[in-house]
Amino acid sequence: MIEAPPTVIVIDDDPAVRDALGNLLRSVGLLAKLHGSVPEFLKAGRPDGPTCLVVDVRLPGQSGLDLQRELPQAGIHLPIIFITGHGDIPMSVQAIKGGAIEFMTKPFRDQDLLDAIQLGLARDRTWRENEKAIAELRARFDSLTQREREVMALVVKGRMNKQIAGQIGISEITVKVHRGQVMRKMGAASLADLVLMADKLKPTEV
Repeated sequence: MIEAPPTVIVIDDDPAVRDALGNLLRSVGLLAKLHGSVPEFLKAGRPDGPTCLVVDVRLPGQSGLDLQRELPQAGIHLPIIFITGHGDIPMSVQAIKGGAIEFMTKPFRDQDLLDAIQLGLARDRTWRENEKAIAELRARFDSLTQREREVMALVVKGRMNKQIAGQIGISEITVKVHRGQVMRKMGAASLADLVLMADKLKPTEV
């Protein structure tokens, strides 16, 4: 499947800054979405492909730092680069501690911003790939019967077939059958594979 093109979202209340950044991004072949406020961005929604946010710290209404706090609460993962004309050290520390890629004071070098954007897009691409892999893993887990899930939970804890049989009250032969079904449905080539899969599904599943 072809990946959607990467997009850089700019949120800045200064039209001149938005236009300048939009021109810069398009000049290097990046798709730019320009917004004047956080509500405008939230209303537009996020693109399908890898995405990076370039956000002014000081905005009318919700600030860039407000947005940084609220995105994870809404279940939205997006790398953020902060830009500001009036930054201070406490503000930059708060932004970086919150996971920002970079905190840049205007005026900044175009190349420095582009480098930070490429890092942000790479991180988002990796995050999306991981999320897709976990979703596929969860779909496999969901295909297991309740008994197969019970067996899997004990197998990944290192229990032997005889121990599992005694613990859940079925025959050892039946445990072997369920264990084989678990390995097949999960696509695990070995016990080590299965343990790794279970670890990725924790804490909500296995």
